[in-house]
Amino acid sequence: MAQNSVLTPAGLRDADLIAEALKRRRTGTSRPIRITSSDLDRCTETSTIIARTLGTPVTTDSRLREISFGEAEGRPNSWLAQRQVPAPDNNRLDHRGPVAGAETRREIASRVGECIRELMNDLDHDHIVVTHGFAHTFVVSAWLQLPVEAAGFATFATTPGAITHLRHDDYWRNRTLAQLADTSHLDCGTMA
Repeated sequence: MAQNSVLTPAGLRDADLIAEALKRRRTGTSRPIRITSSDLDRCTETSTIIARTLGTPVTTDSRLREISFGEAEGRPNSWLAQRQVPAPDNNRLDHRGPVAGAETRREIASRVGECIRELMNDLDHDHIVVTHGFAHTFVVSAWLQLPVEAAGFATFATTPGAITHLRHDDYWRNRTLAQLADTSHLDCGTMA
């Protein structure tokens, strides 16, 4: 299981800023919202704050969890760094590394992709997905309908508190990565 942790005071502040940014982006639209979140604490805390601000419920889904590092969970990063082996170029999808029980890219791409494909079938809502940094790549990949094999090499980097905007064109049916890992809303909290 991926390591579970709660939001720091800065994370709680950022969650409020995320919620307000999403509320501003919703101005002028009446389409209902559906929030789906990883069931790990920092995501459920964030999604609860977003839900309170937007006035909509949250559904949690364990498929949106961060990658599991198996027996490395809960250990210092230095422990993992001493054992980590870079993924080979010829089989990045199934590389597990030297840590027993660690999840592969294929495994995380499959579980996250399954969740996102289910959400994509719900055309009656705008969706907010709250997940983790590594899992974010697979949310974007599934949204763009990239084959799982591409997930061995694709990375859509993000940072904590960032908002990625994925847009579906209702007329042409195109899927657009409209904005990747935007953090401009977080700067609002540091202005005097």
